Amino acid sequence: MPEAYGPSWPQRIGEALGSVRQSGARAVLALLGIAVGCAALVALMNIGHSAAQHTRQLFQGLGSELLVANLEATVERGFEPMALEPVDLPPGIRAAAPLAVSVATVRFNGESIETMVVGSTTYLNEVLRLQVDQGRLLSGYDELATHVLLGASLARQLRVSSGDRLQLGAYGFDVVGVLAPHGYNPMLPVNFDDAVLMPLPGVRRLNPPPDVGTLVALGVDAMSLPQAARSLYQYLQSRLPRHEVNVQLPRQMLESLAGQSRMMTWMLASTAVIALLLGGVGVMNVMVMNVVQRRREIGVRMALGARGCDIAWLFVLEALLLSVAGALLGVLLGLAGAWLFTLASGWSFALDAGSLPVSMGISLVLGLFFGLQPALAAARLQPVVALRDD
Repeated sequence: MPEAYGPSWPQRIGEALGSVRQSGARAVLALLGIAVGCAALVALMNIGHSAAQHTRQLFQGLGSELLVANLEATVERGFEPMALEPVDLPPGIRAAAPLAVSVATVRFNGESIETMVVGSTTYLNEVLRLQVDQGRLLSGYDELATHVLLGASLARQLRVSSGDRLQLGAYGFDVVGVLAPHGYNPMLPVNFDDAVLMPLPGVRRLNPPPDVGTLVALGVDAMSLPQAARSLYQYLQSRLPRHEVNVQLPRQMLESLAGQSRMMTWMLASTAVIALLLGGVGVMNVMVMNVVQRRREIGVRMALGARGCDIAWLFVLEALLLSVAGALLGVLLGLAGAWLFTLASGWSFALDAGSLPVSMGISLVLGLFFGLQPALAAARLQPVVALRDD
């Protein structure tokens, strides 16, 4: 078998590595250009993936069997606060509670805070699985009394404990309990950690008294939730013909948020690809300068028997080495940046495995694309022209 002509691949890679070292600051700048673009792409994809995972965990933790019906009156005034009794519930619904939400000023020990006030029934405890850190939950005996519950954050901000008395609007209210931290649920119209909760008849004391605009319900199980949503919609529409009813499911909200998250991630990732393109231009600039400065070397190699493909491979490998080094550095920087961002945001970091091959692949393709033209230009040089003094 005849001996293969030309340098071996280890020799070619070694020569390309030596040429990159000799390029000095130009090679470092080109490498950093690739690294910055790759780091931005990796960071943005992983931040978007972590945000999507955080949203999924949020919905899983806040009740996958929750239904939220938004009720919008088509007349000037809404309807009187209503409570759905368990015997009245449509099929597939375990419990339901109306929400009347308003804004009022809470005063305690000379401090005033404007906050959300929620009026509801005792069924809300079951629907949202409310728990208390201090005192007790509201019961049916509190409906005609001036008793309230405070959210965990609001109680901490006002330094209120169970048994204290505060002023809400023109009335004084007794705090019978402080809710345990509940967490924010995007499906609900209010964050219960920052709200005052009172019996539904109590909201009539507010000026103006709010209408019931939301009904929260608990399905029997997650599997039958779509059927339960349809039955709840038909039930409410039949009882409230002058209202527009819109029933939301956690899965619908989750899919919508996930779709928006993916769209924003890819939009931001496109800006990172632009940064990668600029890094590729930097690689091309280094290769062009190398070809110009090494014309004599190219001529000597060709005079000694080097083929055009050998010259082309030398410069292509140099471009690929710069791209690989920049991509590896960019992946490390991007993962570190994404981890720090999720840590500062209070999320759990979730690795997007697809971000690594995508970023590395784009970096290598750009390195090959921008390094190919200078390499072909070097391969087309004639030995006599390359050795001539300009």
